[in-house]
Amino acid sequence: MNRDQLADFLRSRRARVTPADVGLPAGERRRTPGLRRQEIAQLAGMSIDYYIRLEQARGPHPSRQVLNALARALMLTQDERAYLFDLAGQPLEAPSIRDDVPGSVLHLMAFLEEVPAYVLNARYDILAWNPMANAIMADLENQPVENRNVIRWVFMSPDIAEYLDDEEKGRFARASVADLRAAAGRYPEDRRLRALVAEMLALSPAFAELWDRHEVEIRREQRKRINHPLVGVIDAICQVMPVPDRDDLRLVLYTTEPGSPSHQALRELRQLTLSS
Repeated sequence: MNRDQLADFLRSRRARVTPADVGLPAGERRRTPGLRRQEIAQLAGMSIDYYIRLEQARGPHPSRQVLNALARALMLTQDERAYLFDLAGQPLEAPSIRDDVPGSVLHLMAFLEEVPAYVLNARYDILAWNPMANAIMADLENQPVENRNVIRWVFMSPDIAEYLDDEEKGRFARASVADLRAAAGRYPEDRRLRALVAEMLALSPAFAELWDRHEVEIRREQRKRINHPLVGVIDAICQVMPVPDRDDLRLVLYTTEPGSPSHQALRELRQLTLSS
């Protein structure tokens, strides 16, 4: 339970709700926006003392019943309600990381003939890819399943220097570890994710150093320079797109500026894949 963040969240949401929103008179002596603590406590059916302790980060672990009552009183959205439960240490349901990819995503990747595209789960396992992704990421098709993991590739692959220089590797490694730590917070019960972290801590001092920083940041768009052994340097925009209704999956696309040398390099790489 994160008492400080829970307290901050309750105060911010209380300030957002107006008396008119819940059918209360506005009155003449309101010095702050939103509802008073007493009003939220009454709407939620709890004592004012209990609610004050929650807002002051002194409260006990609220029950699911209390959290549901607060969500109604504060008029939280579905996403905000889930966040409230997370802060209180009571997720709405135990999230899990699955290994299946929706057919619609597979069809989309198949249509992206000139764009490397692949699907990652929260453990950084590469679950599916198109031919261009296979060409740009060291022949995924012939890799053992355990090697189709971006974290292992970044920190353990002996040939990564052929694809990323030291500066690029450092930047990508830091972003990936910060994102993996965010996933570990979302999926604390996933055994394979915990096993991956334990493995990397034991085998990679570089991973351990980054993990100990406790940096947390979900990966989104990122620029990447790839030194491909067949077509040379590719400056790509790595776009990380969440798969709808699947928080554990992301579609990763490598795009380049139209007409640029990197764009031409990708086209050349596609021709090589077609002729091979």
